[in-house]
Amino acid sequence: MQQCTKQEQRSVVRFLFSKGVKPIEIHCRMRIHYGDRCMSCTQVYEWTEKFKNGVTSVEDSPRLGPAFTAVTEDNIAAVENVIRENQLGTVKEVASLLDISVGSVHHIIHDELKFQKVCARWVPKRLTPEMKERHVDACQELLRRYEANGEAFLQRIVTGDETWVHFYEPERKQQSMEWCHILSPKPKKVQVQRSAGKVMLTFFWDYNGPILEHYMPRGSTDQCHLFKPSEGKSEASYLPETAWVVDNRSVSSTTM
Repeated sequence: MQQCTKQEQRSVVRFLFSKGVKPIEIHCRMRIHYGDRCMSCTQVYEWTEKFKNGVTSVEDSPRLGPAFTAVTEDNIAAVENVIRENQLGTVKEVASLLDISVGSVHHIIHDELKFQKVCARWVPKRLTPEMKERHVDACQELLRRYEANGEAFLQRIVTGDETWVHFYEPERKQQSMEWCHILSPKPKKVQVQRSAGKVMLTFFWDYNGPILEHYMPRGSTDQCHLFKPSEGKSEASYLPETAWVVDNRSVSSTTM
C-alpha cells in the first residue's frame, strides 16, 4: 500500500488487539500489507498497551509545555546576529544577552536557523593565499609535463616524507579480536601506551615503490646534508650509508 496514515495503522492495531491477536503477530501481519511504511514493532507494543489501559483514540496526545512565545522574526534575526558576531558563544550566553529563555534560543538556533556547533578539523599547517597559489602553479606545471611526456614523466617523480616512529607500537583493539563461543568469557587485554622512545624516519618512494628508508641517527638535528648531491658524484653517492643501489633504484636497509 503506497499511501497510509499512522491513524489508519493504529486502527488496525486496535482492531486486531481486540480480537486477541498478540502484538508480535499484529506487526507481522501489518508488515505484509504496509511493507516499509509499516510502524515499528515497538510502536505496536506501545499502542496495544495504551488500548489495554482504556485508550480509544488513535490520535496523538496533545503535547504538554508552553508554546515558544519568544520565537518571533525580531528575535530570530537578533539571535542570528549574535551568533555571526561570536561563533564560539553558548546557548546560555545568547539567552542572557538577549533576555530570552534558553529553550527558545535553542529552538531558534537549531530549528529556525538550522545552525549546529561543529569542532574544527585539525590540519598540519594553515596555508596562506600565497602558498595556495604556489601549490596550484606546481600542480599545473606537473599536469603540463604529464601531457607532454605521459607515463615517462610519472616514473621520474620521487616523493618524500618524514614521521616519528616509536620503538614499540601496542596492538590495536581491532587487531586483537579473536573468535569465541557466545558462552565463553570475553578475553581481556591490558592497555599499553606507546613507548616514549622514538626516532625520525625519512621515507622516499617513486612510481615503482619505496626507494629509501632512513632513520636519523640519535642526537642528530639536521639531515639535509645526507641527501644533498655533491659535484661530480653520482646519485647513489649521496645516499646515507645505510642505503645501497639495486637495479638502478635506491633501497635502504632497516638498521638504525
